[in-house]
Amino acid sequence: MSESFRRIHSLSPRLANQIAAGEVVERPASVVKELLENSLDAGASRIDLDVEQGGVKKIQIRDNGVGIMAEDLPLALSRHATSKIHTLEDLEAVASLGFRGEALASVSSVSRLTLTSRAEGAEHAFQVVTEGRDMTPEVSPAAHPQGTTVEMRDLFFNTPARRKFLRTEKTEFSHLEEVVRRLALSRFDVGFHLRHNQKTVFALPPARTEMERERRIAQLLGNQFLQQSVVVDINNNALRIQGWVGLPTFSRSQQDQQYFFVNGRVIRDRLVAHAIRQAYQDVLYNGRHPVFVLYLYVDPAVVDVNVHPTKHEVRFRDGRLVHDFIFSSLHRALAEVRPDANAATDAVTLDATPAPVVHGQAAGEFGGQGYMPLNLPDSRPTGAQIREQMAGYARLHPEQGGEEVSGDASYSSAVAQDSSSAFDPIAAFTASSSSGGVALPKVDEHLPPLGFAMAQLHGIYILSQNQHGMVIVDMHAAHERIVYERMKVAWQGEGVKSQPLLVPVSLAVSEREADSAEEQQEFFQRLGFGLQRMGTETLVVREVPALLRQADVPKLVTDVLSDLLNIGQSSRVEAHINELLGTMACHGSVRANRQLTLDEMNGLLRDMERTERSGQCNHGRPTWTQLSMKDLDRLFMRGQ
Repeated sequence: MSESFRRIHSLSPRLANQIAAGEVVERPASVVKELLENSLDAGASRIDLDVEQGGVKKIQIRDNGVGIMAEDLPLALSRHATSKIHTLEDLEAVASLGFRGEALASVSSVSRLTLTSRAEGAEHAFQVVTEGRDMTPEVSPAAHPQGTTVEMRDLFFNTPARRKFLRTEKTEFSHLEEVVRRLALSRFDVGFHLRHNQKTVFALPPARTEMERERRIAQLLGNQFLQQSVVVDINNNALRIQGWVGLPTFSRSQQDQQYFFVNGRVIRDRLVAHAIRQAYQDVLYNGRHPVFVLYLYVDPAVVDVNVHPTKHEVRFRDGRLVHDFIFSSLHRALAEVRPDANAATDAVTLDATPAPVVHGQAAGEFGGQGYMPLNLPDSRPTGAQIREQMAGYARLHPEQGGEEVSGDASYSSAVAQDSSSAFDPIAAFTASSSSGGVALPKVDEHLPPLGFAMAQLHGIYILSQNQHGMVIVDMHAAHERIVYERMKVAWQGEGVKSQPLLVPVSLAVSEREADSAEEQQEFFQRLGFGLQRMGTETLVVREVPALLRQADVPKLVTDVLSDLLNIGQSSRVEAHINELLGTMACHGSVRANRQLTLDEMNGLLRDMERTERSGQCNHGRPTWTQLSMKDLDRLFMRGQ
């Protein structure tokens, strides 16, 4: 090793900038991200982006922000020069997207850069040009409206080794387009216009109203995203979450429609991802990924955005609080998705009706044999009870076409029918309407969300008629969800029961894991585990949850410890218990080819309307679908 190599020396500005560029500028999309964030921080309300050859040949971004003063233009291209941070207090509560002052310096070191700007209130614009060399930028007058234009050409022209790592034009542009999509989703108040090779890709005007925001969402993510998603807006003073979460039935094979923003900054965070995945745990089909566009607002002082060069990761001061808030908000929003009487398609919306709390055998609680199948004829309502349900529904909804029913004027009195006979809902409406006693609503105007059963198809599906058309229900999947939710309520009411092990299980763990287990003794006790530390790296399991006595105890405990160390909390035990309850619910549900009476079918439909997450079975499969009259007319070419 030579003497000169061992001596400490300062890096040249050019080399230092190119080293920084290795962190900041990975591909054209990285350049676009940094420059767009600068435009947004400058208060721009319109941003025009023009690229060629996927952004490798040319990237030009023009905005109408506050601009840069002429004397500050050379400084803007130097490292660690910024207008966004002045004191340490500013860094502790960053409110801007950029703050390090490395973007322009890094981009200028690996490309030919032209920066033109006219500051707010200035009479003239000025321009500065660099070509990736260690040179003093020269400022010259230029013609330009208020705002800034940054033009970058020939990315990595002076670093051919890095240029070899770029992909095809199509691939590079897809990454660039995704960056624009994310920022367009984060700032609805700004108009974005993207052109690639002289062709318009995005033309997004500012979206200030709810309808305009939904239009932008549809343009960027498709109409199906809006039709198959639920609006979320929950505030607990310290935290607020807004946005759209997709229904479990509208899942994807890839994580390509997952957007999460913290104070307007798009992030990818393990803690956030875990909370969302946990919220979808009971309703998502195996191997599928949810879709969402969510905005979390917190005090900037409690989130650290200075933990990654690309600012994609953040660190929360109280990660446990944020995790629990995201999980509980989304979990409740998804739980409240139930059939809606106003939905004309198979999409469902939020219904604030609370799910009934039930206990005992009627709730599907398990007995000593592992589960107790429900006895449908004994647990389902009779014909008289169904008629009373219909009467109650009419009394609650007099505005839907009929007069309010009161006193003895009810469906049960208007329709004289023996409770033991098969009940015909259409005959009930016909008889009551022709009796002249009570003014009742029309059939197509006054039905519950899932309507009333008409028939059973091959012992598997229930065919029902509601005000929009025909509803098809998978009776086993629907009943499985109903029993499962009731089992969970019963289990939570009883609490976790522990069972001592005849032979305690010894675990070899790391000292860090053993320390965590000792600190979290109370947490493990709530889960039903009895743990004792026997050495520096040894734990002994003496008690386990009664339901999980057959589980792989060593693996379960070590997985819980791993979650506690990496995320701060764990739901693995609850997931295992829910999985077992789901299996028991599956065995305890009505099986295929079981012939049900109309009373039983209607009772199942009413239970679905009251049960949380009734749109999916325990495995994430849909339980019902809607065929509207338009769909049926299209099938039979009516009116064509």
